[in-house]
This record gives sequence, structure tokens and C-alpha cells, in this order.
Amino acid sequence: MIDSANLLAVLVRDDVLNGRLADGRLQARLAEYGRRIPNARVWGIVKTTLDHRLYITDQRGIVIFDSLNLALGRDFSRWNDVYLTLRGHYGARTTRVDLNDERTSVMYVAAPIHDGERIIGVLTVGMPSSSVQPYIDRAEIKLRQIGAVLVAVSLLVGLIFSWSLARSLNRLAAYARAAAGGQRRIAPKSGGPELRALAEAVETMQSKLDGRAYVERYIHTLTHEMKSPLSAITGAAELLQGELPAAQRARFAALVAGEAERLQQLVERLLALATVEQRREPHERRPIPLQDTVSTLVASRAPAIARKDLRIEYALPQSAAMLGEPFLIVQAIGNLLDNALDFTPARGQISLAVEPIEGAWQLTVRNTGEAIPDYARDRLFERFYSLPRPDTHRKSTGLGLAFVKEVAQLHGGTISVENQVEADGTVVGVIARLTLPAMP
Repeated sequence: MIDSANLLAVLVRDDVLNGRLADGRLQARLAEYGRRIPNARVWGIVKTTLDHRLYITDQRGIVIFDSLNLALGRDFSRWNDVYLTLRGHYGARTTRVDLNDERTSVMYVAAPIHDGERIIGVLTVGMPSSSVQPYIDRAEIKLRQIGAVLVAVSLLVGLIFSWSLARSLNRLAAYARAAAGGQRRIAPKSGGPELRALAEAVETMQSKLDGRAYVERYIHTLTHEMKSPLSAITGAAELLQGELPAAQRARFAALVAGEAERLQQLVERLLALATVEQRREPHERRPIPLQDTVSTLVASRAPAIARKDLRIEYALPQSAAMLGEPFLIVQAIGNLLDNALDFTPARGQISLAVEPIEGAWQLTVRNTGEAIPDYARDRLFERFYSLPRPDTHRKSTGLGLAFVKEVAQLHGGTISVENQVEADGTVVGVIARLTLPAMP
């Protein structure tokens, strides 16, 4: 509008100076302008009318031309557009046609008509707000739509962030609860740096508390388990200091040697179990071929197998390979085989088999023999708990199956031991199932 007012002020200068505004030529041109149909599409809105109003005042502020012929001869010297422009300032005003309706506002912008340095009049261009209101309304709708999208995106981002934060906190809470219950878990690594730092702090605290409680517990259990063999060794040593027949001396010397060996096995197995229990995850994960592993373990137990005249059967696929720390897994399978050898009667049978189960291999060790007593079923994996062997009636250290359980949990696997029952309900032996991750 400023540009239009200044352009028209220059164009009508000569007519104002010569007094030709009343001859009708300017009025005719403006009437022709008003009849034009621009058919201009702007922002999806088609403009079909031209709505400018134009009036000119002389240097006193009296209207000498009005395109609408509504104010000709009137004094506009007090309107801001004319008043300010005649004094060399920028002049503009907004006036309502209906004082009670803001949508009837008309904006007027003025420009001076110069004759050299002298202002001889003012040309004012008016435009009703109704002509631009559709664009304002459309812009408002667009802004609202954009605002709604931004709000929706913000809410979505907020929900995702809240869900992620809640998920991380829930995992951390589950880890803390598991730690309080003595379960082995790996500290969650997801979430922001603050949550990871908190998880690491909880893990460090748990490790220190577990280590302290672990030492206390094992001192008590080791002391308790060592009392019996130490008492036997002490009693035999006292008797050996006196005069004894050769047969009794040999018997007591053998007792001392046997109890000393039992103490050595207890310490070694306890150290192995303690090493596994204090770890959160395997130090390495490598493929362990089951066929070669079982063959080697069976060969190393050949004397015990021959002594009891046992029949060993195994036929494992060459492709069967468990994924984990080789030393621990081989030791765990060896413990299961030793357990089967101990509880299988003379001329009995032990069979080993493997089958794939949902991304894992399940190794099955079956042996003929007596059933597991009901009172012992829930205690088989307790530390230091052991049943007497059928042939010697002696108990082991009670750490073999506990070690297997810890190795299975360390690798994310499972272990179970139960009676093998026929369809008619007859117990024909015991079956152990070790499930560990397979090669991907």
C-alpha cells in the first residue's frame, strides 16, 4: 500500500497542479480498475475483486477527489493519514465502517504530492481488512494445524522418552530386586549416561556386599564340612602314636590318607565353585563340539567304567556344538558323567544323547540305578548336600551338581535331574538334562 500510494501520488501530481481532477478522466480510469476481475489464486484462495479506495486532499486537508464519491469537499485534515503526511511524516490510520464490527476496518496509507519541495496535497489509498481477512484466516488455520502437529510430535517424543526412561528404570529396579534376592544378573546397560552410572553403582555395591557375605558364608560352610574329616584324621593319628597290630595300623593309615584326599577334593571343588559363583558372565564364548568332548571324557573315566563293568552308549551328531567357556562346560559335563558313574550299579548302563531345542542343545545323561528319594529331590543342587553312593555308602563333597547349576546359569542355560519313569510307573534310573546355547 505504501508503494501504491507513492506511485499514484507521483502520477497525479500534474493533474492536481493543473486542476484537472474534476474532468472525470481519473474517475473513469478508477472505475475501469474497479471492474477488473483478476482471478488470482493466492494460497488456494481465488481473488475476484479489486478493493482499493483512493482519495486526494489539498494542502489544507480538504478532499478534492474520492474514487467512491463519498467524501468530496469534506475536511480530512484531522485524520492521521492526512494530518501527519502534510507535516512531512508517514501518515496512516485504520478506521471501522461499523464501530461494533472489527471486520469492517479499513486501513488507509497516505503519500505526499510534491511540487518541488512543497507539499501541495495528500493521496491516500485505502484497503478494507475484509479483502485480506481470508488470507489471515487461512494463515491462522495453517498455524493451528502446524501447532497441532508440533504438539502431537512433542507429545509423541515425550511419550517415547517417558517409555524409554520408565523401561530403563524398571530394568534397573528388576536388577536391584534380583540382586537383593541373590540372583545372578548382568547390570542393564541401556538408558542415558546417568542411568548407566546408577546401574554400575548398584552393581559395584552388590559385588562388594556379595563378596563380604560370600566370604562369611563359605567360611562357615567350609569349617563345618572340614570338621568330620579332620576329626577322623586327628583320632587316627592319636591311635597311630601307640602300639597297634600291623593290620590296624594299615587301616588307620589308609583312613588318614582317604580323609586327607577328601579334604583336598573339597578345597579344590569349593575353589572352582567359588570362581563361577562370583562371575556375571563367561570370560569367553567359543564353540565346544559335544561329540569330541564326550568321547574324551568317557575315555578318561575308562578305569572306573571297567571296574564296575558298565555299558556306555552315546551317538552324538558331529554338528552339535554348545557355545560358551570351554573349561567350565567340559567340567560341568564331566561332573554329570561322574555323578552317573557313582550311582550306576555294577553292569549297569549309562547313555548320553543330545537334541536341538529352540536355539540351544540339550545334553541328556541317563543311568540305570536306584530312584532319587523324595526327600532329596529339592536339595540336589544345594552346596555340600550329597546322597551316599550305593556301592561304598560314602558321600561326596556335594559340590558337583552345585557347580553344574552355576555354570548353566552363567551361560543362560538350565539343568534338571529327575527320576526316569516308564509308562507303567516303574523307576528305571535317573536322567539329567543340561541345556546350553547352541552355535548361531
